[in-house]
Amino acid sequence: MTTNALTPTDADMVQRAAQPVSRRWIKRLPLVFFLAAAVLLLVSTAFPYWGMVLEAPQYPGGLQMRVFVNDMTGDGDPRLDEVREIDGLNHYIGMASLYEAAKFERSIAIPAVFLMAGLLVVAAVWRRRWTWLLAVPALVFPVVFLADLGLWMAYYGQNLDPYAPLSSAIQPFVPPVLGEGVIGQFKTAAYVDMGWYIIAAGSLLIIVALLLRLVGWRLKAAGQP
Repeated sequence: MTTNALTPTDADMVQRAAQPVSRRWIKRLPLVFFLAAAVLLLVSTAFPYWGMVLEAPQYPGGLQMRVFVNDMTGDGDPRLDEVREIDGLNHYIGMASLYEAAKFERSIAIPAVFLMAGLLVVAAVWRRRWTWLLAVPALVFPVVFLADLGLWMAYYGQNLDPYAPLSSAIQPFVPPVLGEGVIGQFKTAAYVDMGWYIIAAGSLLIIVALLLRLVGWRLKAAGQP
């Protein structure tokens, strides 16, 4: 009489054979995830990170502004420069020009993205305990982008020109980075856009890669192959 059931000895052999395979994947997946996150960073520069729609009585369809990592545009309609129109409306309530905002950040944005992507590549191929630090800039980039945007918006809203045409009707305010807001007779709706979601996905890949690296280090410290 024969049986296909594994004996205890056979089961132990199968389990021991499977363990090195899973540990090899623990070693290799961080490389894949770091490189994928680097690619997502580079791809994100082709998409807007943040957007806002401003509704005003003289613009029934609203005005849209999209913020890329290094530029600002409208919705692509060549007949109307929506960023300039929004800038003109802001002038009436005393806000400084949008074109003056974050000039330094915009000037270094593309080199910074390439640098962060390069650091991720180094972190992927150079397996040292301290190289996880190289992934930190890309990991926190989505939060840093929104925080910097929020600081600029707060600065603009809190430093209105007292001599602007509508200065007496508008008190200092903080425009919302996300969600809806009302500024005098204007309404705004702010949201994160495709580029931000792409870098956020990259951050999630980095977190998973770091956790796998941590598991790999602990296995190595325990003397397991």
